[in-house]
Amino acid sequence: MQIVVDAMGGDRAPGSPVQGTLQFAKTHPTINLLLVGQQERLQPLLPANLPANLQVVHTHEVIGADEEPVRAVRRKPDSSLVVAARMVKDGQAEAMLSAGSTGALVASGLLVMGRLPAITRPALAPVLPTLTGGRLLLLDVGATMDADAENLLQYAHMGALYSQYVLGVDQPRVALLNVGEEPGKGNHVTKQAHLLFQNAGFAFMGNLEARELLDGRADVVVCDGFVGNVVLKLLEGFALGMFRLLRETMTQSWYTKLAASVLKPSLEGLRTRFDYSEVGGAPFLGVNGGCIKAHGSSNERAWFTALEQSARFVDQGVLQKMGERLSSNS
Repeated sequence: MQIVVDAMGGDRAPGSPVQGTLQFAKTHPTINLLLVGQQERLQPLLPANLPANLQVVHTHEVIGADEEPVRAVRRKPDSSLVVAARMVKDGQAEAMLSAGSTGALVASGLLVMGRLPAITRPALAPVLPTLTGGRLLLLDVGATMDADAENLLQYAHMGALYSQYVLGVDQPRVALLNVGEEPGKGNHVTKQAHLLFQNAGFAFMGNLEARELLDGRADVVVCDGFVGNVVLKLLEGFALGMFRLLRETMTQSWYTKLAASVLKPSLEGLRTRFDYSEVGGAPFLGVNGGCIKAHGSSNERAWFTALEQSARFVDQGVLQKMGERLSSNS
């Protein structure tokens, strides 16, 4: 197994991706890792003696977060992100991992790696923590803004397989994000998708309203990229705001500070429960290879977790299983 890591993407690059990859290489000696990035920035961070399963691939270019994704991918073929995607395309690695521009990663996946034969629209699928302590796969969150019912059905199949073989859910419960629980609710796309989901062969739980998203009622929730992106950013903004308000409240006076000191262990446990570094990256499902988007602010722990996630994706043969499932249902 070989996994390629884009060391130049993300807010903490190249320090965090390098350290996370080094730690993973030491604890997983049977997995080969390819660390891709600019030599002058990587070299000071690397030990004199690299682990035997770690190889450094030097590139010259980097795609910035503010660059237009498609143009950047086409104009910077020697960028770390594009080189990583090309290595998967050429069979030098089974999966790639990057915390760089989401748009550039999606463009690289489509333009360089290409789609699985049966896939019409790939989907970006972050893993979210639920209020019950579980994990929820939400797809799509922005790869395809206008999806039809057939696209949503493909998302459901891919999400169910990923949930089962990577997240370890025996029989993933799949739900359709909608404005009401009744089958007749929603627009023409969700109504048609509801009919398709009923006889698709996975455990379909019906429609799910956004207020129930994190209640643990479903393991996979399907929607189009526009809705998913809005939901994801709303959840991120709400979580950040609530923690900020909680911190402000706990420091208002001496007795709230005293209460905070008593509650600190419980609050730390709550923070850890919703820490993105513990849930891994967002797989870009439907492209012809493993492609994982790590959080832009990923620290060393988050990189390690995302690498474990990538390794399970390859080890369980999820790409092949998706190809077979979707081909048989096309």
